[in-house]
Amino acid sequence: MPFLMRKTGVTEANALIQDTRITNGTAWEEDEYRPSKNVAGLDGLGLPASLRQVQQRRSCGNAECTNGWTMPWRNRRRPIFEAQWGCSGRCVLAMVRTAVRRELADGGALSPTPHRHRVPLGLLMLAQGWITHPQLQKALAAQRESGTGRIGEWLMSECGLEAEQIVRGLSMQWGCPVLTTEGFSPEAMALVLPKVFIEKFGLLPLRVAGSRILYLGFADRLDASAAFATEQMTELKVESGVVEGASFEAARSRLLTCDGVEMKLEAVEDKDAMEAKITAILEQKQPVASRLVRLHHYYWLRMWLESGALGRAAGNLPITSEDVKDHVFTLGAHGQR
Repeated sequence: MPFLMRKTGVTEANALIQDTRITNGTAWEEDEYRPSKNVAGLDGLGLPASLRQVQQRRSCGNAECTNGWTMPWRNRRRPIFEAQWGCSGRCVLAMVRTAVRRELADGGALSPTPHRHRVPLGLLMLAQGWITHPQLQKALAAQRESGTGRIGEWLMSECGLEAEQIVRGLSMQWGCPVLTTEGFSPEAMALVLPKVFIEKFGLLPLRVAGSRILYLGFADRLDASAAFATEQMTELKVESGVVEGASFEAARSRLLTCDGVEMKLEAVEDKDAMEAKITAILEQKQPVASRLVRLHHYYWLRMWLESGALGRAAGNLPITSEDVKDHVFTLGAHGQR
């Protein structure tokens, strides 16, 4: 007959962080780290056992847990969801519900809006004296006649502008730096984000600098929601910038040919179904770390199945695709309310 044991209190452990440089090819040593208030308080996934004092006893992460007793065979190191352990499937579900409510409430706040509030690229370049009014009119007429293409592309094809001039104009339009692909490692960067985000949102992880900053490149416009979600998941400060078009596409093509984290994309009817699905996955996979973030209408669950899969110096970037799993969910048409 199984016996039950009384829960005891938990002694909080202090993380022992080693300030070492990463060796997995993601760092670009010439970049300089600048501390960020936005990520200074993040402690979502914790650190591998080798970098922190191991907690001998864990308490349940469900604030409303009423279980006075727990099964002794329940592993207190798994499953871990957002740095908290659930003593039962019911408590894991309560923790997941809290996370989903948070993402439903906050996920739309950083969604990008069309850049109507920004000076159009053509007018900006005209104001800078980089093009003439007839050149702008010619490019706009060609764009209208074709019905496709960005104004920068038409300025290059119809007016002979260089790609460097266009990307410099985009940098001024968005108030961001121009980033290069120097130091780009497609094998390492393929592990940062699910490829569905790379394909759909025109973004590209470029490199990690100083083991603390992830540079995220965009082709023609920044995406604050994508940058925020990436920062929350990786626990790295994300710096966004624009990349010259041909360089962006070449690097993106190289990344998409590399093996990334195994991902499953799934549509669910509503948030209740998603909460139940995530809970079932956590109970089945028993991860040592996991987190949920929202990127536009996608809900991204990443799980680290073994402590060796957690990066030791560059935030929570996986060091290999082994023992890391991604699940990406979309809600039905009426499921987000």
